[in-house]
Amino acid sequence: MNPVRQSGRIPARALHGTVAVLTTCGLLLTACATIGPEQTSARLSPGHAPQGAVGTASASPVPPGLQRYYGQELHWKTCPGAPAFQCTTVKAPLDYAHPDAGDINLAAARKKATGTGATRIGSLLFNFGGPGASAIDGLTAAPDAYASLNATYDLVALDPRGVGHSTLVDCGTDTSTAATDSGASTTSTDQEIQAQAAAWAEVGAACARHAGRLLPHVGTLEAARDMDLMRTLLGDEQLHYIGWSYGTYLGASYAELFPSRVGRMVLDGAVDPSLDAASQSLNEARGYQVAWEAFPADCAARDDCPVGHSVKEASRTLDSLVAWLDRSPLQQGKVITIDGETVLQMTGILLRAPSWPALRQMLREVLAGHTTTLLKVLVSALPGNPGDQSLTAVDCLSSTLGPRYTAGQAKAALAEFVRVAPQFGKSWVSSLTSCTSWPVPSQQTAHPITAPGAAPILVVGTTRDPATPYNEAQALARQLQSGRLLTWDGDGHTAYGRGSACIDNAVNHYLLDGRLPRAGMICTDAPDNANKPVGTAPEAPTPVGMRR
Repeated sequence: MNPVRQSGRIPARALHGTVAVLTTCGLLLTACATIGPEQTSARLSPGHAPQGAVGTASASPVPPGLQRYYGQELHWKTCPGAPAFQCTTVKAPLDYAHPDAGDINLAAARKKATGTGATRIGSLLFNFGGPGASAIDGLTAAPDAYASLNATYDLVALDPRGVGHSTLVDCGTDTSTAATDSGASTTSTDQEIQAQAAAWAEVGAACARHAGRLLPHVGTLEAARDMDLMRTLLGDEQLHYIGWSYGTYLGASYAELFPSRVGRMVLDGAVDPSLDAASQSLNEARGYQVAWEAFPADCAARDDCPVGHSVKEASRTLDSLVAWLDRSPLQQGKVITIDGETVLQMTGILLRAPSWPALRQMLREVLAGHTTTLLKVLVSALPGNPGDQSLTAVDCLSSTLGPRYTAGQAKAALAEFVRVAPQFGKSWVSSLTSCTSWPVPSQQTAHPITAPGAAPILVVGTTRDPATPYNEAQALARQLQSGRLLTWDGDGHTAYGRGSACIDNAVNHYLLDGRLPRAGMICTDAPDNANKPVGTAPEAPTPVGMRR
């Protein structure tokens, strides 16, 4: 689905995306699969780690019923369009609890370590976020971005089930109109919230028709089991992992299921798994408000600031612009309409980057009735239709990811959302009904993740991260018994690979040498965004955000 092509609007959940970036993310297992040989039940509860994988990584027996998956041989071939990488397909059970129910395909890519022998640590698995975004595309987009890590690690990307090049959640073309109708709102009236709830219900019904067999089996916990299958097939005793945004939730889920198998793990732009989806939405709305209020502080020092030099001035200008465009939208050609919500969502995307010059330029142009920069951001932000469907399918299996408010509950929450986020609160309310009518119930309950027995886990938080606010990184680091928090006093979504030498060095030292940064370490260096034009590619692939 690609609603922006038709209407100029993005579903509310896509606001949590960024330029080539999109955006959040629970855990108590209620319907899980057999993983370890010591489990007498066909279900596995978090915190009860399986003790035996197989292959070169372990001499323990294969989990019951999964021999053919754990014993398969991987056949690597040069990736089409990415000659520096090798690609393969992994067979995984559709349902770990019932391995005879059929297979799904998991796509993987790797770049072999440039070092050999004693210098090689093993494989480093990447997940750039989402859910719904391809890890393979994220890693292969910048083949030299992680050269220092590639000297000692095979760099590996595994597209989660239902996502990217793996067996994909495909809900058919009849979700496009419904998705357009479920776009965010700047007014959130009773009628509008009811209409959005109905539109989300249409999306769920379409997914049930076209992908009903797959929908119950694309949750985060099953994706974590797939990562352990991949670890075994790669021949590693432990999983070394770096995850951004939603990828932190996936990594924490793995640590809860398999604490003894955690190697060097970095979770950047962390999600608090103890929050339910409505609390996550409220926290993120607050995070975007914090990011918006940081923009005038930067703008005040520049001669070309189009919105004033204080938070009050800037907020008044943005509000007036949004209201004006809602009354008199700008029509771009025959199929694209630029209304207030479009501007608000593109503003949110640029706050995630962050790209203050592009944001100044976009607002200046739109105030004059022009949309050149806005359209550039709009096109670069479009995730493509498969990711949208996968995002919803994964979200709705988790009570931390997928909000299930009724229309009446969403309307009742409006005042609080607007109070904490005057500019962005209404947009978040429009997503609170996104999973209410989803055909598969939530299978993961929000709760703290402690992962007792896991190796040290490095949690990275950015103080003005709009999509995964800093307090969530603090919370996850406290929850994990082996958690260590590294802070970047900066702007934008996630920290590693965004231009802070302090952050990059600390993360690299941990991944390469096993040395954690000192407790309470705060990095204050910041990249210079002053001359970065819109559309400039980052040095490393921009981590994909979570659903918001």
